[in-house]
Amino acid sequence: MKTIAIDDEPLALSLITGYVEKTGFLKLVGQFDNPVDAIDFITYEDVDLIFLDIQMPDLTGIEFLRSLPDPPKVIFTTAYEKYALEGYKLNAVDYLLKPFGYEEFLTAVQKARKLFDMERKLSDVAENRDFLFLKSEYKIRKIEFDDILYIEGLKDYIKVYLESSDDPVLSISTVKSVEKKLPSDKFMRVHRSFIVNLEKIKTIERSRIVFGDTYIPVSDQYKAKFQKFVKENFL
Repeated sequence: MKTIAIDDEPLALSLITGYVEKTGFLKLVGQFDNPVDAIDFITYEDVDLIFLDIQMPDLTGIEFLRSLPDPPKVIFTTAYEKYALEGYKLNAVDYLLKPFGYEEFLTAVQKARKLFDMERKLSDVAENRDFLFLKSEYKIRKIEFDDILYIEGLKDYIKVYLESSDDPVLSISTVKSVEKKLPSDKFMRVHRSFIVNLEKIKTIERSRIVFGDTYIPVSDQYKAKFQKFVKENFL
């Protein structure tokens, strides 16, 4: 599970990251001493679990979690027991009261792991579907995978560009959220803001994918994976 920790206390942050690094099924991908710095990271990068302090300056952990349109799983880590009820109302996996030891930490992350594994099984079932539902303009629209050209992420909403329409479908979601619902053998994320339908690619020009008048960049982070796809299908 890809994990980040957010805590304004250096010692607490060090303790949590140390616990994460000694737990085999967790991978630390970021640590932040304030939630504001973590917002962009969470919006565009894959994060499965956040260890989140509550009482922080500028933005509390609860305010931060409420601001996320599609939050990952969260385990609150705080010295204040009075926030426990509020944390559970926000569907937190668990609530660790400081100071806590590794045994308590491990119990909490095992809960998160069970939820993660359950969702992954559901995702595997979704791989066999050929459509998804998107909420757009107060309606729920069925979008066929085969009709999608590419998807563009714009902070807390996405634009889905279709072969059958000149106008994209707007929906409140994130790139990383919709990526999980798409079959990985047909769709590929090539930029933190773009996912493309691999079967619809007709032209590639200077590390850019061309859809009509639109040029989609392939960023360095995803270049190796995309080049492998091109090489495997090159004559």
